[in-house]
Formats: sequence, C-alpha cells, structure tokens
Amino acid sequence: MQNYKYDFSIVVPIYNEIKNLSPLTDSIINELNEQQYNYQVIYVDDGSQDGSSQKIDLLQEKINRLSAIHFTKNNGQTAAFLAGFKEAEGEYIITLDADLQVSPADIPKLIPFLKDYDMVIGMRTNRNDGLIKKISSVVGNGVRNFITGEKITDTGCPLKVFKNEIHKEFYPFKGMHRFYPTLARINGYKVKQVPVNHYPRKYGQSKYGINNRMWRGLFDTLVMRWMKKRIINYNIKRD
Repeated sequence: MQNYKYDFSIVVPIYNEIKNLSPLTDSIINELNEQQYNYQVIYVDDGSQDGSSQKIDLLQEKINRLSAIHFTKNNGQTAAFLAGFKEAEGEYIITLDADLQVSPADIPKLIPFLKDYDMVIGMRTNRNDGLIKKISSVVGNGVRNFITGEKITDTGCPLKVFKNEIHKEFYPFKGMHRFYPTLARINGYKVKQVPVNHYPRKYGQSKYGINNRMWRGLFDTLVMRWMKKRIINYNIKRD
C-alpha cells in the first residue's frame, strides 16, 4: 500500500488568470487551513502570457506548500491536469479552476462522501454564466450523457475530489478532462455528485466557447462511447 505525504493535493491549471491568482491562493489556504487538512497546492501554468507565470513563481517563493509547473506553450486543460496529477503526493487529488467561479470554500462539502465513494464531483447550481455558455453546457451535458449512457448532471464542474490512484486511468488525449467521472466508473470506481455554488467571473475571460465546448466535445463523446463499449473487464479465479 502506497504511503502518501499529504492527505490532499490541489491541482489548478492556470492560463492568463493573473488577477485571480492572489484571491484564489488566499481562498485555498484559508479554507484548507481552517479544516486542518494536510495538503499541497500545485499550480500548472499552461503557457500564460499575461504575467501569470511570474506571479505563480512569486507565490511559490512565499508559500512552502505551493509548487509550480510551467509549460513552454499552451497545451490545454487536460495536459495541465495530467502534469499536476503526476506531481501530486496526496492520497486524494482535488481539482479546481483558477477563475473562482467555483470556490474552494465548497471543498468541505465533498470530503465526507469519500467514505463511501472513490470520486466526488461538484454539480454547479444557480449558474452565473452568459446565455450562450449556459446553453452550450446544457446541450453538451445532455448529448454526452445520451451517447455515453451516463447520468452526470455537470461534467464540466471543475471541483472534483478523487483517489490519487484513479488518475492512472485518465488517457493523455485532448478533452479527456470532461470525462473523468466516466473513466472512473468504467474502471470500477464509485462516483457521487454533490451540489456546489457558482459565482460570476470577476476577472479575466472564459477560455471556452461554442467551438471548443460543444463541437469538440461531441467528437470526444463519440470516442468515449467507443472506448466504453470496447473496454475489457475480467476477474481472476483464486484458489
């Protein structure tokens, strides 16, 4: 059985979020310290060009439990998550976005369910997004569930907590971060959804639109359906 250095590893992809970095960091540290968790924070700079990279390094110098990974260019959210997972030394991994639309204050809502589930994911209520983003999200989740046979209400919610070992089941393909709950389930892990709050974005701009949220997601969903039908499961008889 593997021994972990921390209880939790918080992995956050960062792409041009310089104004959010200080309040995000303060919120994570204040919340997790209040809960007396043993944790580390991993920021993955996904080729930022607005000064976020330098800001992350300054935060790393001041905060012992925070570490930084820097990509040489923008590789996308899935790549950023996978790079952070490989560095995670916690028994459980927590994922967040840097935009603060889902708050670290909701992390404790998910933790109690880890007694009975392997992955616990947030489900955003009272969405504070523009109309186009709301529509694309509803349609995207509906189509994704229809094609894959899933019942995930909000696969795009960035707040997730799961056993460290599960990330080994996540394929290194673009867009796979949308299917982490499905990948967990088809590999025998139990998944639970929990309602969390959703807030308006104060700083920066959303990185997603119709093209990269709906259409790319549709193609990825078809691939996931194929993988789900073709996965091999077996049990070995022991004397």
